[in-house]
Amino acid sequence: MKIAILYHSETGNTAKIAEFIAEGAQSVNETDVKTMSLDAIDAEFATQAQCLIFGCPTYAASVSWQMKKFLDTTNLKLADKLGGVFATGDYLGGGTEVAELCMIAGLLVRGMLVYSAGFTRGNPLTHFGAVAIKSGDEPQRERAKIFGQRMAQKAKELFM
Repeated sequence: MKIAILYHSETGNTAKIAEFIAEGAQSVNETDVKTMSLDAIDAEFATQAQCLIFGCPTYAASVSWQMKKFLDTTNLKLADKLGGVFATGDYLGGGTEVAELCMIAGLLVRGMLVYSAGFTRGNPLTHFGAVAIKSGDEPQRERAKIFGQRMAQKAKELFM
């Protein structure tokens, strides 16, 4: 099963969180995970992926314009695939949840099945997706790994 993690990262913080999510996803048997910047997407892998996770930093308390443009204009077939989101910000209350909701809207418009596990799997809670301040402290990094693992488990349950 293939999982693609697509992200936009200006400072490297979002890229670091993408790697933690990938680490968690790879802990699930039979998963092939790739992280890729929006600037360097492996379109073949992303098209074959059953699960795609999207992440970006916040700008002006919302989604980055690069991610918004990607979701608005991509030619990737996203319908009927599992989708998830994550966001990074400079501080608490800086718009990460708004950014996640904007990305979720983009995934739903494209026909994706959106998942986060919410509070159903217990702590750590991921209501909309993983969130980190800058490159994340240790609990935020661990939460990102668990989010990746939960996404991979759900994808395996749905598609294998």
